Amino acid sequence: MAQLFFTQQLARFTSVPQVETDASSLRAGLDAAFAVNPRLRGYILDDQGALRANVTIFIDGRRCRDTQRLDDPLLPGSQVYVLQALSGG
Repeated sequence: MAQLFFTQQLARFTSVPQVETDASSLRAGLDAAFAVNPRLRGYILDDQGALRANVTIFIDGRRCRDTQRLDDPLLPGSQVYVLQALSGG
């Protein structure tokens, strides 16, 4: 099963579950996480369903390719890290 991990920066705003899923695409994997915590969707995706500009996702050490469709494949042992950019000075 693929595993999705969310950085602790998101935990300031909502619960960030660690999710194991048999999803075969990134979007389906994210949907599994949103089923656990629906509020998480608004922090990860914009109102068009695309990845927010301040969020980056790595799948098995590689940045996701399409931030609009989120159709990158997930393998049974994939590790997905969802990171929110930090700002400030």
